[in-house]
Amino acid sequence: MLKRQYADLSKYLKANHVLIIFGPRQVGKTTLLKQFLHRTNLRYKLESGDNIRIQNLLGSQDFKKILEFAQGYDLIAIDEAQQIPNIGMALKILVDEMPNLKVIATGSSSFDLSQQVGEPLTGRKMTLTLYPIAQLELADRYNRYELKQELETNLIFGGYPEIVCAKTKEEKIALLKELVDAYLFKDILALEKIKNSETLVKLVKLLAFQIGQPVSHHELATSLHIDIKTVERYLDLLQKSFVICKLGAFSKNLRNEITKKQKYYFFDNGVRNAIIAQFNELDLRNDVGALFENFLFIERLKKLNYSNFYGNRYFWRTYDEKEIDFIEEIEGKLDAYEIKWHPGKQVRCPSQWNKAYPDASFKVINQENYLDFII
Repeated sequence: MLKRQYADLSKYLKANHVLIIFGPRQVGKTTLLKQFLHRTNLRYKLESGDNIRIQNLLGSQDFKKILEFAQGYDLIAIDEAQQIPNIGMALKILVDEMPNLKVIATGSSSFDLSQQVGEPLTGRKMTLTLYPIAQLELADRYNRYELKQELETNLIFGGYPEIVCAKTKEEKIALLKELVDAYLFKDILALEKIKNSETLVKLVKLLAFQIGQPVSHHELATSLHIDIKTVERYLDLLQKSFVICKLGAFSKNLRNEITKKQKYYFFDNGVRNAIIAQFNELDLRNDVGALFENFLFIERLKKLNYSNFYGNRYFWRTYDEKEIDFIEEIEGKLDAYEIKWHPGKQVRCPSQWNKAYPDASFKVINQENYLDFII
């Protein structure tokens, strides 16, 4: 059994506080929670937000009923908590009124659950984000040679637990198609204001073909024949529901640095490939560089978040098309990374970057050294 990040949730539990576990659907939050509960000595109660009875009880804001529900337990765990109306108030009642009670809530929809729990639980919560399986997690089981042998599979099929465990290519494809069709947009389309699913899908496909390329909201709006505010709303929801992740432009010293464009990466390579129905082997593709860049971006994101990196991340590009793929900034220090699929290709740091930011480091990441970047 693969040991996931946050496997020991006891390290994050605190009396009279709520531990919130976010993450995409099907990423393993429920499994993580149940495995922890199976090992714990705490007297616990596990309920699901999909249960109408629990929705009515915890959504009622009835102090007496909610406190009776938790009476006698050390730990209350609510899976799929985003399904419960006013869940934030219910959790606040529990942690305010029951000394020493510990609470865990999981949710697949960060924008929904965070809006409900943010204000009621100010100063009374801790948040963890669980991603698809990280190379960092696999490194506990496999050595570097073995990880590199699976690089092509990772670039094509991604890291969702069920897909990683599938034995055949056909099974992986079928599971990814089901994931995209049944779960990917479920949280977004459930909102009443999102009615045009066809436009949303077209937007996601546009982004899938532009991985690693700076795009403007105006360009996307023009391509889709919709207004820019709708594009910005859809992009925000796609980010908050763990479909895509935005990387902004870095600019401080040069007048010709691009500032008004963004890059968008997918939280999972397999999901990206399923959206465009492209599962060919790498030697039959023309997007290998983009796949490698997306893979490294999200694996680096997992590593940094799991290790509590609190800096900022950007890309850098000038109007005369000098560029660097990733910039990381922490406590005023800049580290620049250029991603190249082919290790033999000579790459030099742009002279404009060197002159503007002489104290920044610069490193090329390729097939030979990529594991140092993400593990």
